[in-house]
Amino acid sequence: MAVLTGKVAVVTGASKGIGAAIASALAAAGAAVAVNYAGRKEAAALVVDEIKGRGGRAIPAQGDVSKAADVTRVFAETKEAFGSIDILVNNAGVAGMKPLEEVSEEFYRRLFDTNVLGPILTIKEALAHFGPKGGSIINIGSVVSVSPTPRSAVYAATKGAVATLTLALAPELGVRNIRVNTLAPGTVETDATRGDGLIGSELGKEIVAHTPLGRFGQPEDIARVAVFLASDEAGWVTGAYIPVSGGQR
Repeated sequence: MAVLTGKVAVVTGASKGIGAAIASALAAAGAAVAVNYAGRKEAAALVVDEIKGRGGRAIPAQGDVSKAADVTRVFAETKEAFGSIDILVNNAGVAGMKPLEEVSEEFYRRLFDTNVLGPILTIKEALAHFGPKGGSIINIGSVVSVSPTPRSAVYAATKGAVATLTLALAPELGVRNIRVNTLAPGTVETDATRGDGLIGSELGKEIVAHTPLGRFGQPEDIARVAVFLASDEAGWVTGAYIPVSGGQR
């Protein structure tokens, strides 16, 4: 069902994994989509081509979300292509697992610059483009923010910050009819988790065993909920923290 017809979305970190699935799902629901990427130009082009092949509208939009000038350019290109912006999905993120003794200033800044400063910069820019009808902001968090695992201190802290950012901005922006929600995935099968060797490993089997629905998530599981949050069907939902994790805690 084309519940997003006439809407325009910016999806950050959309060249692969969860971001690509969200971009494709938003387009399938009728939205025009800017597929943001930092360095994976070819992968982003494939996502755009797939959307266009299904009759949708999409453009690639290069930019590092931790750099204000890049963010301004991404939104300007989106507005030039589609005329307006109604939806922002903050998916761009950097993962990293280190014991505390190995955490460096560089590691900390790399994660916080992308995972926390990035959403702050994109939301700030979105405010200049959302129209009088408001808009929908979806921040991609993680269940690790409420149930961190060993070696995840910095990454979990960034996702905790994202959840708190949502809580703070929901009342601040609600007066402008802008909804802000956190969508928190559990462990999802992506190129990253496959590349890390998690799928099929003993840790992976343990995660599945402790997930009530008994499997890893798929990017499409996350994307379907993102479409709902982006749509007018979720017009009374803001400030929410929604785990999409198969019950994983």
